[in-house]
Amino acid sequence: MALSYARTWHAVTAVVAIAALVLQLVLVLQGGRVLDEVDPPGTGMRLYRLLAYFTIESNLLVAIAAVTLARDPARDGPTWRVLRLAGLVAITVTAVVHFFLLRPLLDLDGLDWLSDKMLHMVVPALAIVGWLLFGPRPRITLRSVALALLFPLLWTAWTMVFGAVDGWYPYPFLDPDEEGWGAVVVAIAGITAFFLVLFGAYAYADRRLPSTHERTSGN
Repeated sequence: MALSYARTWHAVTAVVAIAALVLQLVLVLQGGRVLDEVDPPGTGMRLYRLLAYFTIESNLLVAIAAVTLARDPARDGPTWRVLRLAGLVAITVTAVVHFFLLRPLLDLDGLDWLSDKMLHMVVPALAIVGWLLFGPRPRITLRSVALALLFPLLWTAWTMVFGAVDGWYPYPFLDPDEEGWGAVVVAIAGITAFFLVLFGAYAYADRRLPSTHERTSGN
């Protein structure tokens, strides 16, 4: 029975995450307010900028992991562990940063509002609660933490380098032209520290919470 519940939860998570990503893509292609730009660029650049958002990438990681877990709730493997952990931590950061830093800046309605809530609230809730309920655990090792940490570090480096060339940054707190380099450095340091805390918290919980091996490997 637990195996069936786990499959269902992960399947729902996958469907919701994929639906949210597709809706966001359609809105961008139709020129919706998702990117919140006064003078939107061409289609190719709009697609790049959509994919450049940490929100989109974290939802993609969650969707991929959820699809694999819907097929096998006890899924394991060194590469999969990194993907699962990176997605779990990234989607947590997505929810927290959106709630405290970005939500007050947004004024969305209609499908733009729906897409925003799905990506920043519904998918994170499904992913985090799903891990707490069904794991799989234990799966987090020092190696998986070190490799998963590369994802936000590389994303930040790419974002700042490309932003310096293109003049566009996906989030206002990363834009030195608006905030100044001092504020940007503080923001990056703060978010990096938050990532480290989350990696440590998930690794600790992975060992302290009950193993899900028995509950997800049989009926």
